Amino acid sequence: TTTPSKQHNNMQANIYRACVVHSISPKEVEIIPGALLGVNGEGRIVFLEKDEKQNNLIDADGLSSLKQKYGLPSDTPFVDLGQKILMPGFIDTHTHAPQYQFAGAGHDMPLLEWLKKYTFPAEARCADDNIAKSVFTKTAIRHIKNGTTTCVYFSSIHLRATVILANVLHDLGQRAFVGKTCMDQNSPDFYTETTESSTEDTLEFIKAVKEINNPLITPIITPRFVPTCSSTLLQNLGQIAEKHDLPIQSHISEDKQEVQWVKQLYPDIHSYAEVYDSFKLLTPKTIMAHGIHLTDDELSLFKQRQTGISHCPTSNTNLGSGFLYVRKVMEKGVKIGLGTDVAGGHSSSILHSMRETISVSTCVNCLTSSQYLPLSWQEAFYLGTIGGSQLVGLSSDLGNLLPGKIFDALIVDPHVVGSPLDIFPTDSVEDIVKKFFFLGDDRNIAEVFVHG
Repeated sequence: TTTPSKQHNNMQANIYRACVVHSISPKEVEIIPGALLGVNGEGRIVFLEKDEKQNNLIDADGLSSLKQKYGLPSDTPFVDLGQKILMPGFIDTHTHAPQYQFAGAGHDMPLLEWLKKYTFPAEARCADDNIAKSVFTKTAIRHIKNGTTTCVYFSSIHLRATVILANVLHDLGQRAFVGKTCMDQNSPDFYTETTESSTEDTLEFIKAVKEINNPLITPIITPRFVPTCSSTLLQNLGQIAEKHDLPIQSHISEDKQEVQWVKQLYPDIHSYAEVYDSFKLLTPKTIMAHGIHLTDDELSLFKQRQTGISHCPTSNTNLGSGFLYVRKVMEKGVKIGLGTDVAGGHSSSILHSMRETISVSTCVNCLTSSQYLPLSWQEAFYLGTIGGSQLVGLSSDLGNLLPGKIFDALIVDPHVVGSPLDIFPTDSVEDIVKKFFFLGDDRNIAEVFVHG
C-alpha cells in the first residue's frame, strides 16, 4: 500500500532538489535531473537551476548564496527528493461532480439515452445535502489523489449542492472552477428548473463563492447545453457572465443526434456554435467540452472568439460519440486542453486522459489516411498541463515549473513500493518518465501541492 496523497497550501518557502519534468512547448518536455527549484512564501517559483556538476549548488555555501540571490529566508528548508520527480499539477478542464456516483457503471448507450437513464437520476439525488457532500468529497479526493491540482466542475442544478461542492473544494484546497448546472427545458419533471429560478440561483451562487473568499475557487457560468436551456435562460447567462466577467462552460457537438436536435431548435441559425455566440456565450473565458462534430467554420469562430475546447477522449469512446481530430483543432489555432468528463469517462485521472488522447489520435490517423499524424506523448502531456492552463485563463501562472509560475506541482515516486511500473538498471531518466506516463497511476503520486 502507499501513503495517500497529501495536499499542501501552507505557503512555506522551500528549495527542492529533484528531477524536474515539464512542458516547454507542444513538442518539448524538458527533463532536468538533479534540478534545484525554489519556492517563496507566496507559493511562487523563484528559480529553477540546472545542477550541471551535481551537488555543486547544494553545499551550505551554495544554498546560502541561492537564498540571498532570490530573496528567500535564510532558514528556508532544503528538501532533497532523491530519485523522485517534480512535475506540474494536472489540469482537468471538464468533469461532473455528481456523476461520480456511477463512474464505471454506465457506458452501454449513446449520449442522449445515457443522460436519461443514468445522469439525470444521479444528479437529482444531490438535492439531498448529505448525499451531495458525500459524493462531492469522494470525487474531489479522487481527483486530487490522481494529481489534478486545478479542476473545472459541473455541479447539479441545485444551489445548495453547488455551494456544498464549493465548500468541499475550499476545505480540501484544490484550485477549482465550480458551476451550478442550468437547465429549464427538455428535462425530466424530477430534474428541471424554471428560467427564473435558474437565473436567480446562478446569481446567488456567485454571491456564495464571494463569501467563501478563497481565490482558489471561481464560479463558472454553466448552461448544460443548448437543448436543455431556453433562449431566455441562455440570454440571461450570457449577460451574467459579461456583467461579472466570469468564465463559462458548456457542451457542444458531442453527439450527432445532439447536433441535429439543435438544428431543429434553431433552424434559422447556421450552426451550433453560432447559437452559443448569439447569446454571448463564446468568449475567451469559455470552455466548450467535446466539439467532436464542429465544422471548419465553427472552429474558425472558436479561434476568432478565443474560445477553448476540452477534449474528453475516454467519454467520447465510452459513449460512442466519435473522435475529435485534435491535431486539426491545434492546426486551426484553437485552444485545447483535456477533461476526464466523469462519468461519461470512467477515470478521474488526467494521466489516463493523456494516454487516451494518443490512442484516439492514432485512430484518427488511420481514419483519415494519415492526414492527421498521431499525437506524441509530449504533446499529450502539454495538453494536460499547459493546454489546460490556457483554457482556464491561467497560463501565466500555471502549466509548468518555470520561474514566476505558481507552485501547483506533484511529487512523483516511480520507485514506490507496489508501483505499477518496474525500473531496470538500463532505464534512462527519460525511460522512467515515459514509464510513469504510460504505466503510472495515483500510487506513484506521493504529494500534491496547490499554490505552494
